[in-house]
Amino acid sequence: MKILLIHQAFLEKDEGGGSRFNEMTKMWSEQGHEITVLAGMVHYTTGKKNPKYKGKYTFKDEDFYENVDVIRCHVSESYNVNFLGRLWAYFSFVFSSIYAGLFKTRGKKFDAILVTSPPLFVGITAYVLYVFKRIPFVFEIRDLWPESAIDTGVLKSKIMIKFAYWFEKFMYKKARLINVLTPAFRDKLIADKNVPPEKIIFIPNAADFTLAEEIQKDFDAPAFKKQLGLHDKFVITYVGAHGVANHLIQLVDAAEHLRDTNVVFQLIGSGMQKEMLQSEVAKRNLHEQVIFRDPVSKKEVFKYILSSDMGASVLKRIDTFKTIYSNKTFDYMSCKKPILLAIEGISKDLVEDANCGICVEPENAKDISDKIKEAINSDIMFDKMGDNGYFYAKERFDRNKLADTYISEIEKHFK
Repeated sequence: MKILLIHQAFLEKDEGGGSRFNEMTKMWSEQGHEITVLAGMVHYTTGKKNPKYKGKYTFKDEDFYENVDVIRCHVSESYNVNFLGRLWAYFSFVFSSIYAGLFKTRGKKFDAILVTSPPLFVGITAYVLYVFKRIPFVFEIRDLWPESAIDTGVLKSKIMIKFAYWFEKFMYKKARLINVLTPAFRDKLIADKNVPPEKIIFIPNAADFTLAEEIQKDFDAPAFKKQLGLHDKFVITYVGAHGVANHLIQLVDAAEHLRDTNVVFQLIGSGMQKEMLQSEVAKRNLHEQVIFRDPVSKKEVFKYILSSDMGASVLKRIDTFKTIYSNKTFDYMSCKKPILLAIEGISKDLVEDANCGICVEPENAKDISDKIKEAINSDIMFDKMGDNGYFYAKERFDRNKLADTYISEIEKHFK
């Protein structure tokens, strides 16, 4: 298969963050499929460009996998400034990716376009290229947009909200195939948005067991923890964006109730709320309870997870997030770490079904701290929870198996 992937947040090689399609494209390329990626130049959490992209409208990223060509497209660095800045960042990518798709892929033939949202507006690129090149497309939904953007306050303009709902419906109609990342998305599309069930497939986020097992071969987790000065601490690590949707202030609030324990929250990543969070920790004198670390590569992230006692999955308490799986949860599972979950809905069902962690009430600092204290002061078998999550995910969410299923579905519908 020859696939054109449109993914504004596609990471650079070995970069930390949501690496779903970095891993998928690597596996597909090893199977002989050819992938061209139209990707953004700005990291989705930092809002910053790599210096090598400065002054460029498009840039061919040569340092990638065999059979994978990555064309970086201009994105405004106003992403984390305010609503208008973020909107312009979305549409600047639409314009640059349409240009790249029309003029930087000349001579290439594609069997399918795969476009992944959010942001929803990347669908404009897919549709324009579909019209000009007559290539059908898969529309993937990683998050229900515009609902999540409205609920978190990212999307406020009534005009833009109206357009977003209209365009969402338009994309569902024009797509040949729609992939959803959770069964709740599928149910909502069928019941509330009148999408034909036969048009929908379900390829969720997944656990990267290959990387986790590779690192563990020669990695000394206790020694790494001691090197960090955390050998006598109960470390709960959060990995990911520090944005509005993540609402990490609830962990800072919980830390205030944990001063008399050896619990440490280790927050790895970046985002528009990181400075505020750091300021709150300094103001409340919580530097011994909350540690911030800059983003690191996926390989380094796994070292921090493997050296922790728990992994935290945290989101703002809104109804839309009851329909999602947090992708970092799968990273914790692949590393055999129990999960501290502050998300309701299907993520909670997942953790409870797997018996792999502790579920707390989102945005309730007292409940979070009380359940952590209860857990560390009881005879809860954390290792057993970690093993439960590992084997549950191995059976249902193995990246290699899901990559095979995904490409098989595309081949079935597009050849």
